[in-house]
Amino acid sequence: MTGKMNFSELPCQDGHRIGVAALDNPASLNALTLDMLKQLSAQLTDWAQDDGIVCVFLHSDFAKAFCAGGDVRAMYHAMLSAESHKEAGELGASPEAFLTEYFSVEYRCDYQIHQFKKPLIAWGEGIVMGGGIGLFVGAGHRVVTPSSSLAMPEITIGLYPDVGGTWFLNQLPGGVGLFLGLTGARVNASDALDLKMTDHILLADQKEALLAALCDLNWQAVTDHDQAVTNCLSQLAESAKPAWPPSQMIPYFPQIMAACVGRNLDEICQQIQAIDGLGTWLETAKATLRKGSPISAHTCYRQVRDYKNISLADSFRLELGLSVRCGLLGEFQEGVRAHLIDKTGEPQWIFPNVAAVDTSVIDDLFAPMWHEDDHPLADLV
Repeated sequence: MTGKMNFSELPCQDGHRIGVAALDNPASLNALTLDMLKQLSAQLTDWAQDDGIVCVFLHSDFAKAFCAGGDVRAMYHAMLSAESHKEAGELGASPEAFLTEYFSVEYRCDYQIHQFKKPLIAWGEGIVMGGGIGLFVGAGHRVVTPSSSLAMPEITIGLYPDVGGTWFLNQLPGGVGLFLGLTGARVNASDALDLKMTDHILLADQKEALLAALCDLNWQAVTDHDQAVTNCLSQLAESAKPAWPPSQMIPYFPQIMAACVGRNLDEICQQIQAIDGLGTWLETAKATLRKGSPISAHTCYRQVRDYKNISLADSFRLELGLSVRCGLLGEFQEGVRAHLIDKTGEPQWIFPNVAAVDTSVIDDLFAPMWHEDDHPLADLV
């Protein structure tokens, strides 16, 4: 995969500059390759240390997608290659090493965005899913457009809501985070605003106006740079209100919250299937849960049940081991094969349904892979 990041800097009228980072992998809906993540992380580090940069704008020139997720195809091929070498009695790259490097770089980049000390605007136009949510949710200023669609659909490929999902799903109203993780349901712009997953809804053609307004600011005279960015966004957002899409999730809000309270995961899944309502959005969510990985469902359930008060840094540390173990288990590989490689849409999951899952398998997934001091993300604070 040949994705890349494009970087540029826009001059402001007072001599400062706006750093602009553009995801450029349109053939894969801007799926994040390892090189893209390394490039973005390095550039964010440089801009954070450059006093001339007052603001960062993260976006894509590809209107269909901000970012559809991580480069799971590369992970699949790394796991497949390792299996082939093993069967042939040959030495080859370790899938554990590749997965550890990829997820470490990705989570560290996501954490950088969460901790970035200057205003950082994420322009989430179009598809914002999986790894794209990881980039988007940590930005200090999050913008969607009426066409935006946000989701954590990892249950379809045998993974789970990672990229800090253990932390941010637990920040949502009770039951909502679990519902989104179990169903991979798409959240439109209006619902994202109501759920505080985004801060503003702007029209797609207001992007250039926003950048122009930021460049026209006298940053030297502004005491609160974040507030100045918020003011620019709020002024533009007023004219976008007539284009807001109708809510899809909020009408089912009370039923979703009630359905996601139960004695166990099996009961909760049954209650979600019993939510009363018509329409494509709800039926798609139910179908995704039915067809999704039972192991992924249990993983998501445990994320929300057992880690409600986890810190952001600890969330990334937990998820690094969890993601590597998911890659080694085989469920993740099977999900990617069925949906993205062979495209049969019929993965052969290890267990037939959530009730059949051996919980010791889930215990093993959550077991630490490293000692605390040896953890690849030990330095996150």
